Amino acid sequence: MTNLCLKINSLFKLPVHPFNLNNEGKKTYSEWQYEKGIDTIKFYLKHTSVEEMFKNKDVLDIGCGAGGKTIYYASQGVKSIVGVEILEKYRKEAQDLSIKYNVRDKFTFVCADASNTPFQDETFDTIIMNDAMEHVDEPELVLEECYRILKKEGKLYLNFPPYNHPYGAHLSDAIGMPWVHVFFNEKTLIETYKQLVRDLPDGKERIEFRIGKRADGSEYFSYINKMAIKRFNRILSNSKFKVEYYKEEPLRNIFKYIAKLPFFKEYLVKMVVCVLVK
Repeated sequence: MTNLCLKINSLFKLPVHPFNLNNEGKKTYSEWQYEKGIDTIKFYLKHTSVEEMFKNKDVLDIGCGAGGKTIYYASQGVKSIVGVEILEKYRKEAQDLSIKYNVRDKFTFVCADASNTPFQDETFDTIIMNDAMEHVDEPELVLEECYRILKKEGKLYLNFPPYNHPYGAHLSDAIGMPWVHVFFNEKTLIETYKQLVRDLPDGKERIEFRIGKRADGSEYFSYINKMAIKRFNRILSNSKFKVEYYKEEPLRNIFKYIAKLPFFKEYLVKMVVCVLVK
């Protein structure tokens, strides 16, 4: 099955991905994130404004990566902003970018698990969680933690692509076939991914980042929790948050009606977007 997956994948062009841009020397991960900063909040802006999200606010960005989007938010008039990331390796890149864009005095990089942060109760006015809910190991605990560290009436801006999105497996740095995780099992995808990246300059790092081992020695994609819309709504309904805004954005406008149906929405929604209030 691996050979079949490789053959079919060869028919598809890879989407633009920051890992590959970095390897090609075109731009760093943090620079790519910064350039995409406005895109990470565009769906919220159907409901709110940049000023409402950031102006004079103490902000937390969960899953900040190399800090590029966090630095973009910092440029929007925040009082202070903290980027939380579980990977320490991104600290220097994030701090360097904050210096480049003259927001070093507002920005702090914190290496921590989003379900157990070092912050005091009611620290932040705004928490933003872009493309992170599908990665955390314990999403229920992350929402509880966000509730704890938000100030009263503070808001959590959360969006994520559901797992059965065309590229919901988050393998598009090497696999360009849409919905590949629907057609092939995890074992095949792991072997396919390994073959495609193993000779890249950062191939070993990518494999270690994406693939973990269970207690029985079997491999699995450890960087993603396969968050579906149905599962997220169950988690959300059990949280303490009030839902101020909720929208499931379809892949294309042509799908806007069929993407409302329970089965099809899992495959035809590109982003779940919500604003939650403490």
